[in-house]
Amino acid sequence: MKKLLYIARYPALAVLLLLLLALAPAMAQNVVYQGVTTQLQIDPKPGDTYVWELYRDSTKNFVTAIPDCPTSDAEFVGGKTGTPVTVLWKEPGIYFFKVTATDITGCTNNIAIGKMKVLNAIPTAKLEASPAVCAGEKITLTATLTGTAPWELIYTDGTNSWTVTNILSDTHIITIDPGPAVTTDYWVTSVKDKYGINLVPSDKTTQLINPLPAPSSIYHR
Repeated sequence: MKKLLYIARYPALAVLLLLLLALAPAMAQNVVYQGVTTQLQIDPKPGDTYVWELYRDSTKNFVTAIPDCPTSDAEFVGGKTGTPVTVLWKEPGIYFFKVTATDITGCTNNIAIGKMKVLNAIPTAKLEASPAVCAGEKITLTATLTGTAPWELIYTDGTNSWTVTNILSDTHIITIDPGPAVTTDYWVTSVKDKYGINLVPSDKTTQLINPLPAPSSIYHR
């Protein structure tokens, strides 16, 4: 399979048990994003047990090397034995995972190695409207961003769209003056940072607009 880099066979084994890495759909291309959890899975053989390890150094002999991936970079969530196991990928980079199969007699049947590329996290943006104002008054939208500066975002009210570029802080204030005449929803349709772009629309935020008071006649006695 594409996911299987190599199989390491021990000299004492008369028969090699081929251990296939059947990865979850989320890992179909062995590429994930920083901060994502994914499953590593195999087709288990009855009676066998499985132990997984994570590595960063590609020059090592994975058959004998001690796992060198710090938990600050990636770690197993809920344990590293059995199938499937779950990994939280914390930092971008190239990783290698190893699974060792042991049969019911305690003999190591097989070792398989896979590779994972972790990309920088997809940027996100969330808008928050200002408190209610009267029709036509200035409003502000607070954009909270994740990712790496500089950012560029496009936001909309469903009719018009505006682009904000060269954002250097993860909290950015957007001023709209004059503001809308009626209560209006705003949301982000695109956010881009140093490493990538996110085209999934954000949740909507609602700017409440109070109507202007109706004019009244003034009577004099």
